[in-house]
Amino acid sequence: MTGAEQLRQRTCRHTDSALDEATIAELLAAVPGWQREGQRIVRHFRFDNYYQTLAFVNALAWIVHAEDHHPELNVTYNCCVVKFDTHSVNDGKGGLSENDFICAAKIDLLLAASA
Repeated sequence: MTGAEQLRQRTCRHTDSALDEATIAELLAAVPGWQREGQRIVRHFRFDNYYQTLAFVNALAWIVHAEDHHPELNVTYNCCVVKFDTHSVNDGKGGLSENDFICAAKIDLLLAASA
């Protein structure tokens, strides 16, 4: 079984292959708080104010830029919704790859560091 720490030690790489359902279930269990919504994984991050929300977004941006794997973000005053999927899989139709879970695990570490 792959855990969050193992995912954090990995680096995103280009892939054309989507994950199978069993692997998605295993990796989703490694990133508590993330939920599957169709062909994406999604998490809502809540904060006390806009400054904290933007600080989180900036730290997240640094991580995903380094991994070259970018999520969809919805940012409001005290919430950031992060949605990961991989556009290149399934012949360009999109889906989930290990990259989505690698980035999710690394982003989760931001909250652990601030707790």
